[in-house]
Amino acid sequence: MTSADIRPFRIAVPQSELDDLHDRLARARWSGQLPGPGRERGVPVDYLRELAEYWRTEFDWRAQEAALNEFPQFRTEIDGLDVHFLHARSEDPEAVPLILTHGWPNSFVEFTKTIPLLTNPRAHGMGSAQAFHVVIPSVPGFGFSEGPREPGMKPRRVARMWVELMARLGYHRYGAQGGDLGAYVVQEMAIADPDHLIGVHIDGGIGMPTAADVPTMTAEERAEWDLMQKWQSGVNHHVLLRQAPQTFAHGWTDSPVGLLGWLVHKFTEFSPLAEHLEEAVDRDQLLANASVFWFTNTAATSSWPMYNGLGDDGFAWPAGQKLVPIGVYSGGSPLMRRLAERDNTIAYWPEGNTGNHFLAMDVPRAHTADIQTFFDLVSRQR
Repeated sequence: MTSADIRPFRIAVPQSELDDLHDRLARARWSGQLPGPGRERGVPVDYLRELAEYWRTEFDWRAQEAALNEFPQFRTEIDGLDVHFLHARSEDPEAVPLILTHGWPNSFVEFTKTIPLLTNPRAHGMGSAQAFHVVIPSVPGFGFSEGPREPGMKPRRVARMWVELMARLGYHRYGAQGGDLGAYVVQEMAIADPDHLIGVHIDGGIGMPTAADVPTMTAEERAEWDLMQKWQSGVNHHVLLRQAPQTFAHGWTDSPVGLLGWLVHKFTEFSPLAEHLEEAVDRDQLLANASVFWFTNTAATSSWPMYNGLGDDGFAWPAGQKLVPIGVYSGGSPLMRRLAERDNTIAYWPEGNTGNHFLAMDVPRAHTADIQTFFDLVSRQR
C-alpha cells in the first residue's frame, strides 16, 4: 500500500462505546439553574437535561450511522495524515466536481441534507439545475480524519491537502464551497490551484471591515462600522481556545453532557434568526454531529483553528484572492461590497438570501439552489 492509496471506509462504532455514552448520560451530575431569564447565563439546565435524555433514550445512533454509510466514504493519506472523505458521484453526465468544506464546531454531517440535492437535483424537484459530483473531506482533527501532530496547522495547509485530494480523484476542473472554517480553506484553494478551480462559493465572511479600514470610510460607512461593534456578543471561542484548548477539552472529552452543552451554546449563538436552536438545526442532525465529536474524541484536536489562528497573527477574516471568481450566498452592505471587490473578483453577490450561520443545515434547499446558480454562471464564463 502506498500513501496515495484510497481505501473504502465505513463508520462502525463499537457497541461498547455506545453503551458507555448512554451510561455517562444516565449518571450525569447536573448543576442548579442560575438566576436570570432564558439563555442569559448560558444553556438552560432544563433544556440541556431534556436533550441529553433524548440523546440517551430516543436518538438512534445506529440509524444515523446507517444513513451516513449510504454515502460512499474513504480514507487516504495526504501530507502525512489520514484523511476521511465522502465521495458521492452524480449520474448526470454534465455534473461538475465540487468539494465542500465544513465549519467549526461541525463535521461532514453539516452537508447530509444537501448531498442528495446536489448530486440529483431533478429527483428532488429542482428541475434541470446543475448537478455535482460531491467530495466532502473531514478537516484534519475533525471526525474520522487524523489530527495534526505538531503546531502550525492552518487553512493554507488544509487547502493544499484538498488540492491533492481532488487531483488524486482525477478531477482537474472543479468548484469549491465552504462556510465558517470552510470559507478560509476554499479561498486558500483558489490561491493554491487557480488553474483548476472553476470558482469559489462561500456562505459569507468576505468584505468584513476591520479597524485598518476605518480611515478609508465615508461618514455613512463609519456609522455602519460603529453599529457593527455593538453587535458583537457571545462567548469568544477564538480567545478561549487560543489560550487554553487542552484545559477545556478535558471536560468535553470526559463528559458527553459537557460536550453537548458547549456545542448547543455555540450553535445557538450561530442561529440568531431562530427563536429556538432547533428551528435552525434539526435535533437529530445536531445530535449526529455531537455523536461524531464524541465517538471520534475530537473536542481537543478540532480546536487548532483557534490556537493556531486563522490569520498570520491570530484571528483574521478569510483572505482575498483575484485568481478565481467568487460568489457569496448573501451579499452584505455597500461597505462590504466595496471591501470585497477590493480584494476579490466578485462574480455573484445576491441580496435577500436569508438563513442562519450553518446554511446547509438550516436552509438546505435554498443553499443548494444558490450553489447551483453560482456554478452554472461561472461554468459558462470560464
